[in-house]
Formats: sequence, C-alpha cells, structure tokens
Amino acid sequence: MEKSPQYPSRRLFGKKLTTSLGVCLLLPKLALAKTATPTQTEGPFYPDTPEQEKDTDLTHIEGHTELAEGETILVRGRVLNTDGKPIKNAEVDIWQANHHGRYSHREDPNPAPLDAHFQGWGITKTDELGHYGFKTIKPGAYPLKYLGGPGWRCRHIHFKVSCLGYKPITTQMYFEGDTLIEQDLEIAKVPKDYQHLLIADQQKDQLSGLPLFRFDVMLAKI
Repeated sequence: MEKSPQYPSRRLFGKKLTTSLGVCLLLPKLALAKTATPTQTEGPFYPDTPEQEKDTDLTHIEGHTELAEGETILVRGRVLNTDGKPIKNAEVDIWQANHHGRYSHREDPNPAPLDAHFQGWGITKTDELGHYGFKTIKPGAYPLKYLGGPGWRCRHIHFKVSCLGYKPITTQMYFEGDTLIEQDLEIAKVPKDYQHLLIADQQKDQLSGLPLFRFDVMLAKI
C-alpha cells in the first residue's frame, strides 16, 4: 500500500532579511520543515519546442519592440534543504500559460489567443544564498472543457527544481486571493492544511513598484 505523502511544518518565521537582489523578504514558510515541498503534476504542456530565450525576463523577447500582454509581476524565492539551509546552484525551471490562459504548446486545444511577445518559459540557477527571481506576467485561468474535464484551472505557474545530491521536484505556485483556487482540482489533491505552502502572497517590490510574489521551495537529500 502506498504511503501518504508527508508535508512540511506550518511554522513560520517573521524575521526579515535583505537579499542580494536588493529587496527585503520574509524568511520562508518552509524554514522549519523536515520534508520537501508538496509535489504536483507536470501537466501536459511542458514546452515542447526549442526557444532561443529561456532567461529570467519572460515579458520581453530579444528583437521584439512590444512586451507581453497582461499584468507584469515578479516571482522570487529561495531553494532550501529540509534543514532550512540554502541550496546554491539549484536549477529553477518555470513555464506557464499566457495572459489569455493559453500555453505556447502545439497540443494545447484552448482557442484563446497566443502571445507572440511572451516567452512563456524560463530557467535560472540559485545564488549563494539560494535565491532565484523571474519577471513574468500573471497567467490567465483557463476552462478545462477543452481537455475533457469540468471547471477551471486557476492561475498557476509550473516549477521544476533540481540540484545534484537532492531529489528533484515538480510543483505549482498559486496566487493569493484567486477565487478559483477553491474549486481547482489539482491543488485539491494536496491536503488542505498544507495548500497554503503553494500559495504565494502578494507584496510590492520596493524598487520597481511591481507586484511581488514570494515562493520558496524545499528539497530533500537523496
């Protein structure tokens, strides 16, 4: 019989720290956790075609004069081990739907518009203190009827995080205040007491004034 997944402690730190990215962030929700971040499905739309750019700014493609449609946001966080210590050089791979809720994927049946100016996929490495950061847009929600299911998928960003010596994880980040979270079938697979670990709260970046969403990821050693 398969064992039920073990989820992190809910204890939080309230102390602040200043990061190398020049912003003041709260210490992570997962700082005292003893197990990894809850995992979730990769989904059917992991990017399937090569892209020239997979950098940390998904709102602008080199050579384009126009920016991606939608609300520009920042996503920042840390990758930590299960003792709460930072992991440097971890690879953070994100992909997401565009402002209209459509992926740049050949098999996405959603008839919503594509956005030729949205990168949709980014990869980076964490710094010495485990920090990573992306500039992107808030993804649109989309109806599941095009995939043969009921309801909607709420706004979310897919994450793959890996580092030598640690078990890689695939998970998803959700947005605080999104009313569709309550009916989303994917986050419902995570026990309710731990869903908050996947929901990023909204802050304001002091330098740019952009909405800032904080998402920390914890990896277990192999």
